[in-house]
Amino acid sequence: MESLAHKDVINLLLQLASMLLLARVFAEIAQKFNQPSVVGEILAGVVLGPTILGYLGPEVFEFLFQSNPSSNLALDGIVQMAVILLLFVAGLEVELHLVWSQGKSALVISLLGLVIPFVLGFIFPYFFSEFFGLGEGNRLLFSLFMGTAMSITALPVVVRILMDMNLFKTKMGMVIVAGAMVNDIIGWLIFSVILSFMGETANLSLFNTIGITLLFTAFMLTLGKALINRVLPWINKKLAWPGGLLSLSMAFCFLAAAFTEWLGIHAIFGAFIFGVALGDSDHLSEKAKEIIHQFINNIFAPLFFVSIGLKIDFAANFDVLLILAILAISFAGKIVGSGFGAYRSGYKFKDALAVGFGMNARGAMEIILGIIALDNGLIDEKLFVALVVMALVTSMTSGPLMKWALREKIVQSH
Repeated sequence: MESLAHKDVINLLLQLASMLLLARVFAEIAQKFNQPSVVGEILAGVVLGPTILGYLGPEVFEFLFQSNPSSNLALDGIVQMAVILLLFVAGLEVELHLVWSQGKSALVISLLGLVIPFVLGFIFPYFFSEFFGLGEGNRLLFSLFMGTAMSITALPVVVRILMDMNLFKTKMGMVIVAGAMVNDIIGWLIFSVILSFMGETANLSLFNTIGITLLFTAFMLTLGKALINRVLPWINKKLAWPGGLLSLSMAFCFLAAAFTEWLGIHAIFGAFIFGVALGDSDHLSEKAKEIIHQFINNIFAPLFFVSIGLKIDFAANFDVLLILAILAISFAGKIVGSGFGAYRSGYKFKDALAVGFGMNARGAMEIILGIIALDNGLIDEKLFVALVVMALVTSMTSGPLMKWALREKIVQSH
């Protein structure tokens, strides 16, 4: 088996060190301005990548990130693992009992918040595909992807915003979180099916792939969850804590990811569904969740978000008209869809508007979706940059817009 040479190891370690250092610095700066750390981590990648370092110090950029194919391959493997773990953590945040407890309201808000952005995101790219950057690819798959990209809500960002506004435990907070959870599950399922349509890595026919995917999802959320509930107390009691729980959680996350990758629907879906099943268990303590979160969000997540900036020259691929079009579709679809769903569920106009603003945050989920589509050749670099900008803008504006819609209530509560 081939291994990394001495200089490859040094290059890889320098890459990891520079990415983590700059990510930490920019994440701290972002948090000082009340922005999610993901915003700073992506900006760190832009600074370290071809957009700024590649322009100001091309020799340094060449030495760090382009001079050594072996270390780049190793870094790519680490980044792949990071995105799998990120989806695992996102799955942990889904609490199925919360979805059921919000019943009809959560379902209406989620479905309208999914269907309307999906329709808008599908129609415009389908009829104006050249403007949106479709080259030689399949127009139907491209439009389906765009519909899905407009539909997904970033659950971790939403939770953070609601906590910051002291709305997490309120009726409105619960219904937004429940709606975002249903959004996530259905959105990732649709995206996984789109990838299986492309059929580049599938081992099975399309029909079998979709059928097994649905069976796998149903199994993990019923029998799989019951099995986890039986096994977790034994792990907590008999194995070293938290080491035993951490290593077995990671092992089964990778097993589920490997299974869905073998199916041809991408590893992230298996990791996400396993995370949902594990996170909903009564025997997974908040402390255990916090340890897993800290481990992944402070080591692997920054590596993934910085790597985005390393891939693309953001300045060269910055298309203002395309970005404005994507922003208009994303804001209109999500705010109208989720807001109308809340209004139909009995919320007053301004409260319904706040629900729409809350569901509009895209954040990390959008970027993960975009980078997989880019790696699979489904979208071009200009559209990817537009999706990253949209994810950042929606995440940064969601909280302030909610505060604006609820300003009268906030004033009265003081």
